[in-house]
Amino acid sequence: MKLSHFQFHLPPELLAEYPAENRDESRLMVINRKTGSIDHKMFKDIINYFDDGDVFVLNNTKVFPARMFGNKEKTGARIEVFLLRELNAEQRLWDVLVDPARKIRIGNKLYFGDDDSLVAEVIDNTTSRGRTLRFLYDGSYDEFRKKLTELGETPIPKYINREVNEDDKERYQTIYAKEEGAVAAPTAGLHFSKNLLKRLEIKGIDFAEVTLHVGLGTFNPVEVEDLSKHKMDSEELKISQQACDIVNNAKAKKKKVCVIGTTSMRAIESSVSSQRTLNPFEGWTNKFIFPPHDFSIADSMVTNFHTPKSTLLMMVSAFCGHDLMKKAYEEAIKEGYKFYSYGDAMLIL
Repeated sequence: MKLSHFQFHLPPELLAEYPAENRDESRLMVINRKTGSIDHKMFKDIINYFDDGDVFVLNNTKVFPARMFGNKEKTGARIEVFLLRELNAEQRLWDVLVDPARKIRIGNKLYFGDDDSLVAEVIDNTTSRGRTLRFLYDGSYDEFRKKLTELGETPIPKYINREVNEDDKERYQTIYAKEEGAVAAPTAGLHFSKNLLKRLEIKGIDFAEVTLHVGLGTFNPVEVEDLSKHKMDSEELKISQQACDIVNNAKAKKKKVCVIGTTSMRAIESSVSSQRTLNPFEGWTNKFIFPPHDFSIADSMVTNFHTPKSTLLMMVSAFCGHDLMKKAYEEAIKEGYKFYSYGDAMLIL
């Protein structure tokens, strides 16, 4: 398939600026791939589609406060610094994006905090907006990480054109987030409340946790018409033996395996055995899933509504079937479903 197959008109007012008042009361579109039916529910109704022994695969990555604002030495110009990944803990080297990039050159120093208590020096250029920073801080590593957390803010997506608020700190994080390392939330999981998870657990649903640290590359635009030529950025991935056992046992018993979000799907599709079972994994994945794709593990998935031409839409289209996905998106727009990170959800059966 080609990039142009994933273009559609998305009215700007359907991009969600705020989350639903209660996590599990966002809307849920339920799509049945066998019958082609489309139903409209609330997210907490998801419990009605699963039974004892079925498995949900969750991405337990935790978003860290990756967006910081500093001032350039001498000029005092305000610079946004977006922390992408730690390169060397001992030397406190980080890959970052800077904005405006034209003002930031190798050798420049940036000062953070009202008291300039944290300083960083630019030591390399990586891309047009990318830089490598060395943070200069006298305290211990734990104190340094605490300082980053204090000075950083929740990295809600740029399309949300407002200031970050206290609510975002909690709501742009799944309630089961554990392993810090993501710069964007695995947003399909944002719909789960503690109450809903407990009800699912009581019903006998098992949970397999994987860790895929979401990077900004997930949201990079595709700029080639031929999708086979698009290269995904790598993201750090961990799949434990315990998670594999939970998933593989469910599959052996013909139970449902429901993947929560495109990041969880990408994680498990990155480590499949020749027998179509899940293997443990620790490393990095740059897997790009687009139609046609033969999925090995999951038979259902939960996902949000994605923007035109995005790699996320391509993966969901591969799982759902392109024509049915197109029909579902037309219905979502007609019915006023909210799109993107704080938007509504879709369950594909």
